[in-house]
Amino acid sequence: MRIDQTLALGRPCFSFEFFPPKTDEGVENLVATARTLRTLEPAFVSVTYGAGGSTRARTIEVAKRMKRELDLEVMAHVTCVGHTRAELRALFSEIEEAGIENVLALRGDPPRGETTFTATEGGFRYASELIAMLQEEFAFSLGAAAYPETHPEAVSFDEDLANAIRKVRAGARFLITQLFFDNEKYFRFVERARQLGVDVPIIPGIMPITNYEQIARMTKMCGATIPRPLLEELEARAADPQAITDLGVAYSALQCSELLQRGAPGVHFYTLNRSPSTRAVVSALLAARSTVSAT
Repeated sequence: MRIDQTLALGRPCFSFEFFPPKTDEGVENLVATARTLRTLEPAFVSVTYGAGGSTRARTIEVAKRMKRELDLEVMAHVTCVGHTRAELRALFSEIEEAGIENVLALRGDPPRGETTFTATEGGFRYASELIAMLQEEFAFSLGAAAYPETHPEAVSFDEDLANAIRKVRAGARFLITQLFFDNEKYFRFVERARQLGVDVPIIPGIMPITNYEQIARMTKMCGATIPRPLLEELEARAADPQAITDLGVAYSALQCSELLQRGAPGVHFYTLNRSPSTRAVVSALLAARSTVSAT
């Protein structure tokens, strides 16, 4: 079932994001990871796309295999970076021919070594332009990105929110947020978006913390912040990797529980191609849901 159709049912759902590995062995390991997470019955899985299309072939390969071998609903990420409109049309035709019905349309980050985004000649400048083309020429279920803590390049929260509105008006049927650790920032974003007429589902993106140095780098890159109490607990466990992982699972489980209780349409997990922490969090949420249902 297409993602927009699944979300229209109004039942909280889980989804998992993967990135395409660089080697054949890595692809096999990833498929095995996805097979493990399949038992949790995700609404969909997504496969990311490297800057400048650097992982284009792997993205399509992994997406096809997850759909064909695991019978998962798949969403392919595609960016504007490094592609002309004609090249993107050819790529979307390939995705369509593979039976993949869902696309996350993104502007994309600048290629490594560059600090600003420059549109390819004959390409798109903004995700909203890419979405508009897809809406007109293809029949995908379209998603777009949202930033509860504001995109690093945006001048202000309101400007960034205006960008999200343009994506929805262009044809996005749902939004998926950048990772965050403070739920109030998500609910503030959703409330303001609703006030401005955005009525599509806004799915929170969550990453269970598994590595102290890694999460510090990632939050710096994407503009997310770590609440002071959580940061202090992480710093206290910096020399104990397993304790970091345990804390990450516990924090994510509590965070996701609150998100769902307060009306989030689901949770999209940034897995970093690993299953144990994400599986533990989702299993806890499912167990809690079953307990509540039984009472």
